[in-house]
Amino acid sequence: MSTAAQPPFRLLPGRPDSPVLLHVPHGSRAIPEGVRDGILLDDGALERELDHITDSHTAELAGRAADACAVRPWSLVNGLSRLVVDPERFPDEREEMRAVGMGAVYTHTTHRERLRGSETDPEPLLATYFRPYAEAMTEAVDARIAAAGRAVVIDVHSYPTAPLPYELHGAGPRPPVCLGTDPFHTPPRLRAAAADAFAGFGGTAFDTPFAGTYVPLKHFGTDRRVTALMIEIRRDTYMTEPGGPAGPGLDALASALAELVATC
Repeated sequence: MSTAAQPPFRLLPGRPDSPVLLHVPHGSRAIPEGVRDGILLDDGALERELDHITDSHTAELAGRAADACAVRPWSLVNGLSRLVVDPERFPDEREEMRAVGMGAVYTHTTHRERLRGSETDPEPLLATYFRPYAEAMTEAVDARIAAAGRAVVIDVHSYPTAPLPYELHGAGPRPPVCLGTDPFHTPPRLRAAAADAFAGFGGTAFDTPFAGTYVPLKHFGTDRRVTALMIEIRRDTYMTEPGGPAGPGLDALASALAELVATC
């Protein structure tokens, strides 16, 4: 865990005319010191929680994929842990994960233990971290639309082989690659291209155990120029769980992601 001040996110440029934006929201373990002060876990318990909650090596995966693309995509990479704020949650009552204390500002852990005190006011964290991130993502999507006439958001995630107690839909299939979709923003062509690109890892499935994909609220459900897909990679395909080193599967997955980007 890092406590050093660092940028909350990085926008990594691609080719000016690329419509693709790779999004890596959950790959960091970094927690600013002031935020750490509001977390109830001791250092050992916090490290264990970060092992479970972090989508380890996904930034590296996305970076390798971008390097392999003839037309380099753009990338937006979160530099802070999702324990600071989760930029992909709805910030209001629309978020179903609030039921287990894991809305935009988490109050509970993956094992449903207290992460923050019941008196915690989420507003300072939302103002400092959540809204600026949302604005940056919106601006990045708007820039792709301005440059290419459309934007394709590919969300890069991972998930554990065995379900964790916080999961609301953990009883379903856990394929090597889960493809999260949205009925408005994920067209059939993008679904098919993703299924083809990741076919060689032992199976794919749509929206199990995690469903949906990330689209900025400005565009969500209204702007068909924005298409989107979430890629959830089961961690045993490329790393030692929980929170361990990456293995040889990372290169193959990066190649598959680059193949998908080439079709967009």
